[in-house]
Amino acid sequence: MSRNFAYDALVVGAGPNGLAAAVRLARAGCSVAVFEANATIGGGTRSAELTLPGFVHDVCSAIHPLGLGSPFFRKLSLEKHGLHWIQPEFPLAHPLEGDQAAVLERSVDRTADRMGPDKESYARLYSPLLTDWEGLAEEFLRPMIHFPRHPIQMARLGLRGFRPASGLARHWFQSGPARALFAGLAAHSFLPLEQRPSAAFGLVLGLLGHSVGWPLPRGGSQHIGDALGAVLRGYGGEIITDNRVEHLDQLPLARATLLDVTPRQFLALARTRLPPSYCRRLENYRYGPGVFKIDYALSRPIPWRAGECARAGTVHLGGSLEEIAAGERAVAAGEHPERPFVLLAQPSLFDPTRAPENRHTAWAYCHVPNRSTFDMSGRIEQQIERFAPGFRDCVLARRAMNCAELELKNANLVGGDINGGLADLGQLIARPILSLRPYRTALPGVYLCSSSTPPGGGVHGMCGFHAAGAALRDIFRDRKDP
Repeated sequence: MSRNFAYDALVVGAGPNGLAAAVRLARAGCSVAVFEANATIGGGTRSAELTLPGFVHDVCSAIHPLGLGSPFFRKLSLEKHGLHWIQPEFPLAHPLEGDQAAVLERSVDRTADRMGPDKESYARLYSPLLTDWEGLAEEFLRPMIHFPRHPIQMARLGLRGFRPASGLARHWFQSGPARALFAGLAAHSFLPLEQRPSAAFGLVLGLLGHSVGWPLPRGGSQHIGDALGAVLRGYGGEIITDNRVEHLDQLPLARATLLDVTPRQFLALARTRLPPSYCRRLENYRYGPGVFKIDYALSRPIPWRAGECARAGTVHLGGSLEEIAAGERAVAAGEHPERPFVLLAQPSLFDPTRAPENRHTAWAYCHVPNRSTFDMSGRIEQQIERFAPGFRDCVLARRAMNCAELELKNANLVGGDINGGLADLGQLIARPILSLRPYRTALPGVYLCSSSTPPGGGVHGMCGFHAAGAALRDIFRDRKDP
C-alpha cells in the first residue's frame, strides 16, 4: 500500500453489490474500507421488527433465487458465516379462480405434468435452457455486450426471451394456467408484458426456480449482508457504519473508489468534478416503477382456497395473463390498477424463527408509478382476500411503506424503484450509459458498482463483482485475483 493512500480501495454503500466488490478486492490482497450510511449493513437485504415485537420482517427483498444462483456468492461458502438457505416445497404458486393454482416445482417434469394440454410445451420451453444452467447464469449475469462463452445457450435464451412476454405466452401455451404462471414470472421485469424483453425475465426466473429454487434465508435476509460482511472482515476489510458520505472529498485517499449508488446519488457526490457532457448522460438515466409494500404480523397462516399456496414460499396474485398485463400497462401509464399484480412471500411457514410460536409473517408488494404516494393497502388486501377469504381476520398488525418511505430506508430505491433503474432493452445494454466499460466513470479510479450497472437488479452481487474486476485490471494489475 502506498504511503500516500489510507487504503487501496474504498467502497461507499454496504449493500450486496458494495460488499461483493469489497470482498473481491480484499481477496486479491487490497486493503479495503466500506462506508455505510445506516447503522446496519445489507442495503436491500436488511431485516427488522417492523410490526410487533418478535416478528422479523425483510425491509426490502425476501426471496433470493439469484442469491443462491450467484456465481460469486457460491465461491464464498457463506453458510460458514451464518447464512442458511431454506427451500420451500414449491418455489411458486399462482392461484386461479376457485380452488385451483398453477405451481412451479423444482422439477420441470413435475411442473409440466400440472399443465394439462401445455405439458409438452412447458417442457420444451424450459428443459433445453437447463442443460448448462451454470454457464447460462454466468452469461446473463454480466454486461450484455460481451463475447459469449456459451453461445448456443445464449442464442436459445435470446431467441425465446427477447420478445414480449404476452406474445411468448400465447405462442407457447394454450391454457390459462400456463399463461398466467408465465405472466407472473415476467411481471417481475416491471415492464408492460407487451414490451421487449419482458419474456426474458419470465424465462430466467422460471429457470432459477427449476435449477436452484426460490429460497429464503433462515432468520431473515439480514443474514446475507451479515455473512458477506463476515467474509470481508476475514480478509482484513473494514466496515464503517453510521457514516453518510455527502461528497467524494469526504473520503480518505485511496487508489480506487467504488460506489454502490445509482446515477442520481453519484451526481450528488461528484457533480462538481464531472464533465458536463457526462452529467447530461447520467441525468438521462431512467428509473422504473416503484413499489408499495406491506408487512403483516398474522395470528395464523393465510387461509388460501388453493391448498398448493400453503406449500409455496412465494405466491403471485393476479389472476389471468390478461389481468396481469392490464395491471402492468396501467402502472407504466402512471396509473394505479384496481386489481394490482401482487407478489407475496410467507417466510414463517418454512422458517419458525420469523415469528413467535403459532404466529406468522407475510410480505407483499405491488407495482406503482415511480414516486407514488397513493395508498394501495386496500387494493392489495382485496387481491389477497380474493384468493384467501378471511385473510383480514388473521392480521394482528400491518406496516405499509410507499415509495417515499422505501427511499428513506434506502437511498438507492429512487422513487421506490427496487431495481436501480428501468430494465428495458435500452437500459439493459446502456446501463448506466452506453459503454464497453460500464463500471468506469468519467473520474479516473472511480467506479459504479450498484444495480444501475450490469447485470442490474437482484441480490446476486455480480454488479460489485464485475466493478471490482474492472478496478483490478485498471489499477491493481499486480494483485492476484482468486
